[in-house]
Amino acid sequence: MTKGNAFVLGGSGQVGRAAVRALVGDGWEVTAVSRGGGRDDRWPAEVRSVALDRTEEGALAAALGDGCDVLVDIVAYDAGHGRQLTGLADRIGSAVVVSSGAVYEDEQGRSFDTQDRPDGFPAYPLPIPEDCRTVAPGDSTYGTRKVALERELLAAGDALATTVLRPGAIHGPYSPGPRELWFVKRALDGRPVRLLAYGGTSRFHPVHVDNLAELVRLSAAKPGSRVLNCGDPEAPTVAEIGAAIDAVMGVESETVLIEGAPPEDVVGATPWTAPRNVVYDMAAAERELGYRPVVSYAASLPETVAWLSERVAGRDWREAFPAWARHGMDWFAYAAEDAWLAARR
Repeated sequence: MTKGNAFVLGGSGQVGRAAVRALVGDGWEVTAVSRGGGRDDRWPAEVRSVALDRTEEGALAAALGDGCDVLVDIVAYDAGHGRQLTGLADRIGSAVVVSSGAVYEDEQGRSFDTQDRPDGFPAYPLPIPEDCRTVAPGDSTYGTRKVALERELLAAGDALATTVLRPGAIHGPYSPGPRELWFVKRALDGRPVRLLAYGGTSRFHPVHVDNLAELVRLSAAKPGSRVLNCGDPEAPTVAEIGAAIDAVMGVESETVLIEGAPPEDVVGATPWTAPRNVVYDMAAAERELGYRPVVSYAASLPETVAWLSERVAGRDWREAFPAWARHGMDWFAYAAEDAWLAARR
């Protein structure tokens, strides 16, 4: 006897792959939906995959048919997607929707949207609780759109009980923008030195896809209207992340700690680097769902490192990860690092 049927939008992506596995393992009949209708090799044969473009008029409603017991939306992005789901509330038992930790702002109104301004990086409470202020809903940035999505869903109340999940820095295989590549590629390139701004102490709370999938599983089994942070059991510093990746790869690197901000855009900067820490409070998930992480950051690294190493083998990193490259930052500007080091040695 199954727990019911689960409909997963964004099933073939990084988070969707893990969410489908977690739901199947918990006894759900799962339909994995994506634009291409792709599958993960680790899914059992009974997982049904469907190709669907949710932007096509009536396509989602048609795919839902008589409905589902739980709808998991990994790729919902804005108020329009929220209205799309609430408009089908009579066919959806409950929903689990992935938002983002990027929605928060501090007491001065600073958020990820202001981080490029002078002193614009937010000074969040540590850890950040779910009732921390958020940016205003809108359609101008990633954060404002995610807040607009959340507001639409939570306003539905009992008509569509929705768990909104706010993950930190998602990591694991199949990431379109893997932060760990910053260290992995340096090891593969035989790069002997790592330059870390802010003394290597920056913390940007990660969450492994399997931990996020566990929260999806628990939320599906216990419907409700709520907002929950998603994070790993630890929030390592960037220096600790580098040491952990080096240990997995069997290399010993020299770490040069730079006090304060990166002296140049690419010198000392990493995908985790920031002047203030970002750590999410996980107490609500533990209290409301009985959440316990299924993997630690360090224990998850061997699989991630192996996937990244294979992905970039014989390829330019921009070709392997075009979405990451579009940010315009050359994370591997070794000449600039060498010039800065030479000027100080």
